[in-house]
Amino acid sequence: MCSVSGCSARTSRCIPCSRRTSRFRSFLSGASIICFSFLGFDSVTTMSEETINAKKTIPRAIMMIILVAIVLYMGPSILTQMSFSGMTFANVDAAGFELVQNIGGTLLSSVFITVLIMAIFTQGLSSMTTVSRLLYVMGRDSILPKRQFAYVHPRYKTPAFNIILVTLVSLLALVISLDMAVKFVNFGALTAFIFVNLSVIAQKFVREKRRSLKQTLLYLVFPLVGAGFIGWLLSLLDANALTVGLIWIGFGIAFHRYRNRGRADNRTALPERQPGTAAVRTEA
Repeated sequence: MCSVSGCSARTSRCIPCSRRTSRFRSFLSGASIICFSFLGFDSVTTMSEETINAKKTIPRAIMMIILVAIVLYMGPSILTQMSFSGMTFANVDAAGFELVQNIGGTLLSSVFITVLIMAIFTQGLSSMTTVSRLLYVMGRDSILPKRQFAYVHPRYKTPAFNIILVTLVSLLALVISLDMAVKFVNFGALTAFIFVNLSVIAQKFVREKRRSLKQTLLYLVFPLVGAGFIGWLLSLLDANALTVGLIWIGFGIAFHRYRNRGRADNRTALPERQPGTAAVRTEA
């Protein structure tokens, strides 16, 4: 993140990016990109229905993931900035490989590539698992077409349709650059975080009317501050990422309205049952 923010080789070796000439806006621009590295801790929540004692296990897993990620990401980043603060890269997508090659030569580069391949495989497997479960829940709740997205394979007991769909969509990685993919993911994540804050206000402050002084701070002020700050980070992303992301949000809103209109029409078409008459059970 420090290298993205524009800190020069004169940056303090003790505290990277601590120079007064470092622009705060540039630092936040770097944060809006690098936040991709800290995403994923919430994905473990999609496995709650398949976890033993999920109420205790899932929160512990989230905290462990966050702590490990802080050490693994912040440690190497700070050490790299302290030792190679003025280094530039020929290819941003291969910055890690270039750095390892300069430090350890061919041997360390080979080890790095081997570990990287294993990491990509496990990361892809984890992403496919969590996304397929999320789509399954959305299908089960009829947010998405239930017949396809809520389908569970009779033998393997997994959402087979969702897994195949996610696999096909993942093939887009063959034609999209890593930098652009990261920006798209960041747009989705930051947008989701904004709606999480707004949902707290809508549910707790508006609907449940929790409006004491403490509750106003917790359910109105803090979420507004969080949503505003995340919105600012969102505005610092690439224009292409913002354009495609806004188009995707528009598509989602249109699809949601279409689904709700269909449900409303179905409810209107159902005949009202007269009092005292028994409901008729139909077999599929």
